[in-house]
Amino acid sequence: MTGRPRIPELLREPAFRRYWTGQSISSLGDQITLLVIPLIAVSALHADAAQMGYLAAAGYLPYLLLSLHAGGWADRYGRRRRVMIATDLGRAAVLLTVPIAWAAGLLTLFQLYAVVLAVGALSVFFNVCNPPLFVALVPAGQYLRGNALINGSRAASCVAGPGLGGLLVQLLAAPLALVVDAASFLTSALFLHRIEAAEPPPAEAGRGSAGQGLRWIRRSPVVRAALLGTATVNLFTFVISALFVLYATRELGFSAGLLGSVLAAAAVGALLGAAVTGRLAARIGVGPAFLFGLVLFPAPLLLIPLAGGSVGTAAALLFGAEFLSGAGVMILDISAGAIFAACIPDALRSRVFGAYQAVNYGVRPLGSLLGGLLGSALGLRPALWIAAIGAVASGLWVLFSPIPRLRELPGQDGPVDRDEPADQGERNEQPA
Repeated sequence: MTGRPRIPELLREPAFRRYWTGQSISSLGDQITLLVIPLIAVSALHADAAQMGYLAAAGYLPYLLLSLHAGGWADRYGRRRRVMIATDLGRAAVLLTVPIAWAAGLLTLFQLYAVVLAVGALSVFFNVCNPPLFVALVPAGQYLRGNALINGSRAASCVAGPGLGGLLVQLLAAPLALVVDAASFLTSALFLHRIEAAEPPPAEAGRGSAGQGLRWIRRSPVVRAALLGTATVNLFTFVISALFVLYATRELGFSAGLLGSVLAAAAVGALLGAAVTGRLAARIGVGPAFLFGLVLFPAPLLLIPLAGGSVGTAAALLFGAEFLSGAGVMILDISAGAIFAACIPDALRSRVFGAYQAVNYGVRPLGSLLGGLLGSALGLRPALWIAAIGAVASGLWVLFSPIPRLRELPGQDGPVDRDEPADQGERNEQPA
């Protein structure tokens, strides 16, 4: 008697399976690097607090400066899979310069800044090319499932990556651990090379192509509301992130081990969110699922400034906050990815994503800066209250938009920019 296949339908398609496998391995390598790069700066290069701040900011700066132009270029160039392969190879090469320079005794903090900037810039181009390739590989009826698989593996990497990174640093010197991330990019490039996808054709160059994505978002009530909601929630949650470690250790008395356990709860919650998003969207609708995620992501963070009393009580509250928030952000990301895949025209897909990314990532360092200012001026707990309340209020942008009324995935939303031919880029799905 044969049982029902347990492998998801999309993973039985060779092209998507290769795409998903490459993305999953690369995500694991990214999580290792998120831990290892700061450790290199601290342990090998003796960076101070200000220099660590510059290093963190360097990772986001390319998203703010390059996303708009990268999206316009990617839509005009058209060969997104080739670009993604090139950026994977480039990121691997850039990361390998760190252990090479360290072995030669030449590694400096300025090189580390340059590496983070270069990896960030290449990631911008990879990211704006990724949505068109996803749409080329995934049938329209499978957008939620495809996003759940991609984000689920990302959540799993958040669980396993930091522990694996710490183990590698213990077994090897910190710079040598970056070889693993370089290998993950090479593996991603290999899997992308083995994919054949009917990508949307290149768009014709038009006036002001870098700004076409922003203009389209402004005219689209669905994506405009989503951008305002997610950018607002990111601004305030990065205020919380900037203060969280200091608050947990100084005011709540957490040890480093307890703090790590609390932070790991978010990744476990994200796994749960990835598992339930499809069923939730089927029951209440994809738009209400988006709104639910946008509320569930920040609402538990109100428990953070509320925490007090014994260390055990405070830890229980923060564990719950991180777990539920992790589930919420995954529901938000998966439903958002499906909605965007369905409603953004192929001819503008990279430009719209580039514009969205420029705003959504651009507010993050601003949130960190605002967190420092509020924490210094008002104290940690009052600043956390302001940030948590502001993050919850981000749902108001979406509440009065068409998104809560979206029971099913929408059609392509809004006209193509006047400088672009309206008949370009009908969706090409990967044949079975």
